[in-house]
Amino acid sequence: MKKELLIASALTASFGLANVAEAGANVSYSGSVTRGVTQDDVGGAVATGHTAVTTAELSFAIDQTTDSGVKWSTSLSVVDEGTAEGDAGGLTLTFTDGSTLDLIEAGSAFGGAIASIPAAGGSQGITNTSTNNAPGDLDWADASDAVGFDWGSAADFGGIDGLTIGVSAAFGNDTYTANSAGAETTYSAGLTYAADAGDTAVTVGAGMITASTDNNVALNEQGNSVAVSISAVTGNLTLGAGYSNGDGISTKSPAVEIDSVSWSEAGAKYVSGDMTMTVSGGAGKAADGALGAQGGGSDETRSVSGSIAYTVADGISATFGYTDVDNTNDGTSIPSNSGSSWYVGATVSF
Repeated sequence: MKKELLIASALTASFGLANVAEAGANVSYSGSVTRGVTQDDVGGAVATGHTAVTTAELSFAIDQTTDSGVKWSTSLSVVDEGTAEGDAGGLTLTFTDGSTLDLIEAGSAFGGAIASIPAAGGSQGITNTSTNNAPGDLDWADASDAVGFDWGSAADFGGIDGLTIGVSAAFGNDTYTANSAGAETTYSAGLTYAADAGDTAVTVGAGMITASTDNNVALNEQGNSVAVSISAVTGNLTLGAGYSNGDGISTKSPAVEIDSVSWSEAGAKYVSGDMTMTVSGGAGKAADGALGAQGGGSDETRSVSGSIAYTVADGISATFGYTDVDNTNDGTSIPSNSGSSWYVGATVSF
C-alpha cells in the first residue's frame, strides 16, 4: 500500500505541476482498500482454515476538452498491492453529439451491450479445475487484440427514444504457438434499449461477436457468441437475467475447442436504507476437445450466491457473502472443486 500511495503522490504532484505550467489535462483519482476473511468447505471435507483477503486499487482518470468541444480521456490503474502493477487504459474521444470512440484497448460493443444484472458481493469463491471449460459469464467469448476501435452512439439513436447502438473491431497480428490460440480479427455489435413500463425502468441488451484465431489447426473460431440480457428496476428492487451461447476456443493452457457453449444467470437486489441484499446464480456448460477435434463430454458449472452489504459510513461498507458451487468435468462431479464458501470483510473507498 505504501508503494501505491507514493505513486499516487508522485502522479498527483506531476499532474499538478503540468496544470500550473501548461494548463494541462484534468486529473481525478479514486480507489479502494478491502480487508476481510474467507473460508472454503469443499468435497464434504473439513473446512479449510481462514484465509485473509487483502486487496487494493488506485485509479486515475485523465481528460481534456479541445476548443472544438471534443473530449479526450484516458485512465491508469495501479492494482495488486505489493507489486504496483500498472494497467493503462485506452483512449476515448467523446464528441459533441454524445457519441464516443474508444481507441487502443477499446473493448467490444458486444460486452458493452450487456444489461446490468445484480450479482452478490464479497470475495468468497471456490476455484474450478483447469480441465473444466464451462463458461462463467455472459461475455465468455469476448476476445480481441488491443489494436482496434469501439464506437458507441449517443442516446436515442435514429430518433428512437432509449436506443443506443455500438460497433467495434480489432485487428491482431498474433504469432501461432503450438497448443495455444489467440484472437486475430474480431468484429462485434451491440444495442441497448431503455424504456419505462409504468413505475418500472426496463433495459434490454443484445450483442454478437465473432473472433478469428491465429491457430490454423483449430476447427472453431476464437469465439462466436450471441448474448441477450434484461434488467428491471422498481423502486428499491432490481431484477435481471441473461443468456449467451456459441462456440470457440478456451483461453486456458493448453487451448482446447469448446462447442455447445452456454451460460445463463439471474440476480435480484433490494436496497433498504443503508443495507443492500443481493442473491444471484449462474449455470454454464460446454463440450470440450483437443484443438482440431470436435468437443465432446460435458463440462458444467453452477453457483448460487448471496450477500448483505451495510454502509457503515460514507465510503465504508461491510459485506457478508456466501456462495455454493458445483463443478462437473466430462460428466463427472469434482468434489475437490465443489462446495461452499463464505466471506466477511470491509471496503474503504475514496
